[in-house]
Amino acid sequence: MSDLLNRLGYLQSRRDRTPNLDLARDLVSHDDKIGIQEIAKNMWNDNKNIHNDCMNVMYEIAIIDPILVTPYADDFIRFLKSNYQNMVLGAIIALAEIAKVKPEFTFRHLNEIKKTKEVGSDPISVNKSISALAHTSSAKDEYEKIIFPYLLDHLSTCYFKEISEHAERILPAINEGNKAQFIKSLYKRIEELSGSDFTRLKKIIRIAEKL
Repeated sequence: MSDLLNRLGYLQSRRDRTPNLDLARDLVSHDDKIGIQEIAKNMWNDNKNIHNDCMNVMYEIAIIDPILVTPYADDFIRFLKSNYQNMVLGAIIALAEIAKVKPEFTFRHLNEIKKTKEVGSDPISVNKSISALAHTSSAKDEYEKIIFPYLLDHLSTCYFKEISEHAERILPAINEGNKAQFIKSLYKRIEELSGSDFTRLKKIIRIAEKL
């Protein structure tokens, strides 16, 4: 096993993810593309503990500097079909970050990202799918025309407890031209909410009004 892989949490017999986060930070700080390539390759390792840890390192790198993981964007799309939920989750986290810097890629893979949202059993995978779609929508008018109606439709049908969370994730897609539609869709559902959910949604509406 290489010195780099030996830094993974599993190979240090650690149950926490701190070693993986430390490794991700080091790879980014040194702009270590060769090291990142090795980690990316081992997302496909036969040992599920190693491939889980490598996915963890890769999405942590994406959160810090998504440009560094864009060469592996196709891998993340492939992992959306994985039978391992941890790999699906890690892949969509990375893709949500990639959408900020390479929206043309995520636009080409809208169907895969939508499917992840629609069949996702983990709330985080659904949330990150929405983030990926929102950041992609914000990049170009042509993307917005296709994605934004889909996001509005989701807001009209999602479980009421998810409205505030999902509306907040859609905010990056909101601009002067579409904010009225967004705000109108939120007001249609605001009476379903109470307490902190109601307060949170009112805050999101105020943010949108100022855009």
